[in-house]
Amino acid sequence: MDDDTRPRLRSSEGDFGAASLLAGESLDRFSLDELDARIALLETEISRICAHRDKASAHLRAADALFRPRPS
Repeated sequence: MDDDTRPRLRSSEGDFGAASLLAGESLDRFSLDELDARIALLETEISRICAHRDKASAHLRAADALFRPRPS
């Protein structure tokens, strides 16, 4: 099975991949323009994550509604 098709293992608690690395990175070496560009990139990524979360939530609600026992 290719790595791309293999289910991804969940990260351990507190490990959020690249976001965990970014959170502890020193920002001292960045210029104001670089910081602005980084903020824009991160805001775009946050929007992408929120959209994915909303899509996953809607999918879960639809599945719950489909398989929820109906009252007799």
